[in-house]
Amino acid sequence: MRNRTFRQILVLAFFLVPACSRHEDPNRVVIWHQMRVDERVILERQLSEYMSMHPGIRVEQLYKETEELRSGFIIASIAGQGPDLVYGPSDMIGPFKVMEIIRPLDTLFSREYLDLFIPEALTYHEGGLYQIADKLGNHLTLVYNKELVSTPPATDLELLELGEQLTVDINGDGKTDRYALAWNYTEPFFFIPFLTGFGGWVMDEDGAPTLDSGAMVEALRFIQDLRDRYRIVPGEADYNIADILFKDGKSAMIINGDWSWAGYQKAGIDIGVAPLPLMTATGLYCEPMVSPKGFSVNINVPEAKLELVLDVLRFLMEPERQLETARALKTMPTRVEAVSSSFVQNDEILRNSAIQISRGRPMPVVAELRAIWDAMRPGYQAVLGGSLTPQEAADAMQALALTKIREMNE
Repeated sequence: MRNRTFRQILVLAFFLVPACSRHEDPNRVVIWHQMRVDERVILERQLSEYMSMHPGIRVEQLYKETEELRSGFIIASIAGQGPDLVYGPSDMIGPFKVMEIIRPLDTLFSREYLDLFIPEALTYHEGGLYQIADKLGNHLTLVYNKELVSTPPATDLELLELGEQLTVDINGDGKTDRYALAWNYTEPFFFIPFLTGFGGWVMDEDGAPTLDSGAMVEALRFIQDLRDRYRIVPGEADYNIADILFKDGKSAMIINGDWSWAGYQKAGIDIGVAPLPLMTATGLYCEPMVSPKGFSVNINVPEAKLELVLDVLRFLMEPERQLETARALKTMPTRVEAVSSSFVQNDEILRNSAIQISRGRPMPVVAELRAIWDAMRPGYQAVLGGSLTPQEAADAMQALALTKIREMNE
């Protein structure tokens, strides 16, 4: 009953939100996505190419912030509306599947076609295929300025040793002018590699949270020590602060995702990309979450229009189009032919990106992950603010996650 009420609320919300209407033009395909600006430029160029090859067909793309994309698509599609294709990271699939608002793709594509992709490109959930990705990764790595770092640290001990050398007061005023490392350590997603490095994870196989672990306590303490004991990272650093510090040469290294690399190169930085370090206390590598990004098909696409929508999707998935993006933005393609190309195999950044992906962990696609993120944030930030100990924060995260998941399922 609560599930049905939630759907009714979303339908009501749809009618209160403008710009969600669906136009049943059989020659018009609409894509909603959360691609950044440089990705959008390539997408628009590729869609223009498709339309020039198919006179009379219009393919339109509309950018939305990730959360707006998620909620807007749910609202619109439950009301029988929305875009034909929705593009984003794989963790959207769980909520979309629960709402039954995307089509199973294994009924629309042959096994022969699906075998043209690496297995990680195909997001299955509860027995069905619900997303085909054109990019694999969305993952964190260690990015370093080659003018300041000749050899990136392979372990946490090397990080601390190098950090002491690179963190300097250049002008002698008693203030740090350059840090060894900066990253958005205030957000849980950027904390995950250290949790896994100490042997932890966010949930068990059944989707139940596992946030009150010893690994969580040790990882929280390690982040505290980097800032407060070793002082090789800034006292405060959200995403924008860390990004600016690295671009301005005030941080020798940054932990950031594959979406950032092209921007650093355009800023004139000779960057290297390296896998995140091994934690010597556990013998485990820091494993970031890895997720494909790709397309799902709205359940509301009419049968008469479905083949056109699938044709657009196939066009965008061709190896040469994936390679166009890979060359420009250093993204990891998903077509076997593109992955095995000489460009991908010989590019230094993509080679190291592939190593990091192999050491990563797939981002869960279950709906419970959203509740876990929301539960981690206040406790994690309370540790950084000094109001909770790591143990208190771990216990608080777990309790809040259980509460949020219970509320979500009521």
